[in-house]
Formats: sequence, structure tokens, C-alpha cells
Amino acid sequence: METKHIILKAIFILCSLFFFLSVQSQQLETLIEEALANSPEIQKFELQYQITSEKINEVNTIPNTEIGVGYFVSEPETRTGAQRAKVSIKQMLPWFGSITARESYVSSLADAKYEDIVIAKRKLLASVSQSYYNLYTIKAKQDVLAENIKLLKTYETLALTSVEVGKASVVDVLRLQMRQNELEQLMKVLGQDYLAEQTLFNKLLNRDKSNVIDIVIDLTIPSESTLINSENLQLHPELTKYDKLYQSIEQSELLNQKESSPMIGFGLDYIAVSERPNMSFSDNGKDIVMPMVSLSIPIFNKKYKSKTRQNELRKQEITAQKQERLNKLETLLDKAINNRISARIRYDTQTKNLKQALVAEEILIKSYETGTIDFNDILDIQELQLKFQINQIESINGYYLQTVIINYLSN
Repeated sequence: METKHIILKAIFILCSLFFFLSVQSQQLETLIEEALANSPEIQKFELQYQITSEKINEVNTIPNTEIGVGYFVSEPETRTGAQRAKVSIKQMLPWFGSITARESYVSSLADAKYEDIVIAKRKLLASVSQSYYNLYTIKAKQDVLAENIKLLKTYETLALTSVEVGKASVVDVLRLQMRQNELEQLMKVLGQDYLAEQTLFNKLLNRDKSNVIDIVIDLTIPSESTLINSENLQLHPELTKYDKLYQSIEQSELLNQKESSPMIGFGLDYIAVSERPNMSFSDNGKDIVMPMVSLSIPIFNKKYKSKTRQNELRKQEITAQKQERLNKLETLLDKAINNRISARIRYDTQTKNLKQALVAEEILIKSYETGTIDFNDILDIQELQLKFQINQIESINGYYLQTVIINYLSN
């Protein structure tokens, strides 16, 4: 058990190295630790593992001892006297190694069940991280919208001034105001999205849905991505679980072979005998003691042969399931790697576009001094700028969400 806990801790630390960013990452690390400690799902799998482990004590037993007591209603007469009562005791013993085989089988089932704990912890770690990055994305979009609303209000002031001197129309002012209304609507919708995601995040930590979450202020895509060791995928707990299940089937077959062996029984019969009246001889009234040995032979062993065949088929099934899951995980990993590369490409492109949009905005603002400002152009540039900012945030979110998937699969 201690070794398993050490392995699990190492997996957690390894995964955490990729999720946690700079000093602010400590907040996410703390949240993940809280989620692992409080998760009902983790507790469920741990209890299932404990129940399976406890079954080792259940199978470490021998068949019940049989005790029988009989009284002769009509006492049979023998040379030494009448038989009055009979007491018998019998104990059957399984074949040599049968109990050990049972323990090994149950232990192998417990090992397979333990992998469920490891998988559940990995998935919870990934879910908490993904939800955290989604919260960051919503918050970042809200901040961008707030900045753009503030910018539109500045433009509105310029437009009102221009209307007073006859360089703009009231329609320009109304367009700017309508644009502000649209952005304020988006802000409110994002506020509802944030509350929904906050509920999801808090429930992953098994706490009140209204708990405020301290989100990282700023995220950027690192200049270089971490190296990915795809060979680690072979050691993923979703795959090693199939290895443990395969071993449990092998142990099941060993147990089947033991159970198809004979059982040995030892017993003792005691018969109480009354003395014969008016007679005197050496064995008069002597009780009868009869030790016994029995052998239970499974002559009709068709069910054991059938179980052997079933175990062979189950091993083939497990092998096919593992290969199927490996193919899916390899596909997911490759897709996540390519999606992360795409997210970086999109981020770089949006960064370039945003810089160009800012330059265009500066040119339009300077044109105000010459009295040639076109508020339609202002709105167009503002919409483009907002689009590039939102796309940039989504690219960052996509990058880290794909990183979570990559780390889940390759660490």
C-alpha cells in the first residue's frame, strides 16, 4: 500500500509541474489538493478498493465443520450392548494451495480496483484545471469588454463634440451607443456563464457553489512547449488497469484448477453403548469410536473445463479492449498536440493583427485633430480589435486546455 501511495504522489507531482504557472499557480495547486481531498467520487473508489481488499480475509477460510448428534429411538442390540446415541464430527479441507489461490485472486482484483482510484484522481486533476482555465477565459473576456466599453464612451464624447461643431451627425453617436449596448449585453451573458462555471468548479471541490475563486490575472502562451514523451502513454493507468485485469483472470484460472482438485475430509464417529444386564465380559457396554477419512472427487468436472474456456476468452477480450483503448488514447494525444500547435499559431496571428489594429486606431484618432474623423471607421476598427482580443484569449484557453489533455495522457 505504501508503495502505491508513493507512486500516486509521484504521478500527481509530475502532472502538477505542467499545470502550475509562476507564483500564481500555487492557487491552482491548492485548489487541486482540496479537490482530491474532498471528492466524493475519489472516496467512492477508495471504499470500493477497501471492500475488495477486505475480501481477502473472507476467502481465507476452510469449509464449515459438520457436527451431528443422533439418538436411537429403537436401540439396536450388538454383542457388547444396545446403541443409545451417536455423535459425529467432520471437517473437509480444500486441496493444497487452494486458499492461497483464492487470496491471490482477490488480491489481483484489488490491484485492478486500485487503478480506478489513480484514474479518477487524474481525471479530477484535469477537470479542475480545465474549469479553472475556463473561468480565466470568461474573466479575461469580461475585462476586454469593459476596456472596449470604456473606449467607446471616449469615442462617444468625441462624437458629441463633433456634432456640436458640425463635423459629425447624431447617427454616429447613436451607433456608438448601440455598440456599447451590445457589449454590455455580452458582459451580462458572460457574467451568467461565469456563475455556471463557478458552480461546476466549486462542485468539483465538493464545496458551496457560491464560493469565490481567486483566478490568475494574466496568462500567456510560453515561448517553447514542454517535450512530450509519448512512450509514457503505455504506462497510463487506463491501460495498466487492463494488465491488472488480465492478471486477475490468470489468477482466476489458477484458482479454478485448484477447485477442480479433490477435497480431503477427516472425521470421528462416537456411539454410546449400554451395558448388557446380567452379563460380565471384557467389552460389555464399551462405547464405539470410529475415525474416518473421506475424499470428495469432482468426477463430473464439466463446469471447471467451461470456466477454463471462459477465462481464455476473457483474456482475449481484455487484450482487445486494451488495444482499442490504446488506439483511442494515441488518437487523443496526437489530436491534443496538433490542437495546441494550432492554438499557438492562432495566438501569434491574433497578436500581429491586434498590433496592426492599434496602429490603425492611432491613425484614426490623430485624424480627429484635422477634423476628418470617420466614426464608421472607428467602429469597424473597434470591432476588429475586440475580435482579435477575444480570439487571442480563446487561443490561450485552447492552448492550456490541450496542455491539460496532453499531461493527462503522457505523464
